[in-house]
Amino acid sequence: MTTAIPESGTPGSGLTVAGRPVVVESDRFAGRTIRCGVVGVGRMGQHHARVYSNLPGCSLVGVVDANDDRRGAIAGKFETVPMATVAQMIEAGVDCVSIAVPTIHHYAAAEPLLRAGVACLIEKPLAGDVQTARQLKELSESTGSVLMVGHIERFNPVMRAMQKAMLAGDPIIPRFLEIHRVSPMTFRSVDVGVVLDMMIHDLDVVLMLMDGQEPDDVQASGVAVITEHEDICNARLTWKNARIAGGRTVVANITASRLALKTERIARITGENCYVKIDYGAKSGTLIRRIANEIQMREVRDQIRSGADLTHLKWHELVNIEPLAVDDAEPIVAEITAFLDAVKTGARPPIDAEAGFANVRTAERIVQAIRQTL
Repeated sequence: MTTAIPESGTPGSGLTVAGRPVVVESDRFAGRTIRCGVVGVGRMGQHHARVYSNLPGCSLVGVVDANDDRRGAIAGKFETVPMATVAQMIEAGVDCVSIAVPTIHHYAAAEPLLRAGVACLIEKPLAGDVQTARQLKELSESTGSVLMVGHIERFNPVMRAMQKAMLAGDPIIPRFLEIHRVSPMTFRSVDVGVVLDMMIHDLDVVLMLMDGQEPDDVQASGVAVITEHEDICNARLTWKNARIAGGRTVVANITASRLALKTERIARITGENCYVKIDYGAKSGTLIRRIANEIQMREVRDQIRSGADLTHLKWHELVNIEPLAVDDAEPIVAEITAFLDAVKTGARPPIDAEAGFANVRTAERIVQAIRQTL
């Protein structure tokens, strides 16, 4: 008998994980403690270590980092074993590992783990180029090892709130998406450009909303200012025959910058059946459903046709605006819980190697489009 696993990891409620249904059989560990590890315990990796050390049913076996002082400090903080190499972690008998090293080292860290049958959660992006992303995808498939990509924005409380709202009504049928993700330079992830560093979050969400279909056309413009890679980019993605929109055209306009004076992470999704605004930073969102406003809109259209003066009307008072019900769950806890569900059951993880590969391939097309404009 199969059951759907919700975001919380508790079977039986029929919800989805990060917008995708997950069907599972049973716990292949038969209830025993899952042995976990982290490779790379810098800014993000140490949060993975914290979550593993606190989650019930998990044991943090060890942490690997090239920096002696850092791995010792993090190991001491979370009462685990500092390790110098991935080989040591495999010898320690880990079941699953989070990989949070710089993107250029993802393959080197993941390859021996996947070959050893260890499930891997690789921080976004899956890889820095399409060839390496394909190699990781094919390695996961050939070994049968679980591979999930850490696109954490799917687990942002406001994104999960939007998914729950859609489950309670009609699904989103997107037609135009406008997304801004800008922030001051942090001088982290400077081994890649802003597309793989920041825009990749939004590419993952957009491709999820497009049911995995990649765009037919990519146009982009970008500028390298501080680093050797693009630090600012605007991309226009077009689906000329979008399956989810019944063969109609869908456009996404995405802007990313790591040279802004303030942080802003906002997505506006205009669909055939609704409009959604998401503020990732503020963890807030609003939803306007077309069906909930059909009567008012019909009346306004009739009055316009009759030549009525409607200048006294206030647009925002004519529509039914629903605030999204956002919880305070920590995104990385939800992400790791979803990963562990897949590890336990062998089910397809919510952001699998195929999705991670599609994200990298779309990002590479954007970078290539930038180069054509230089």
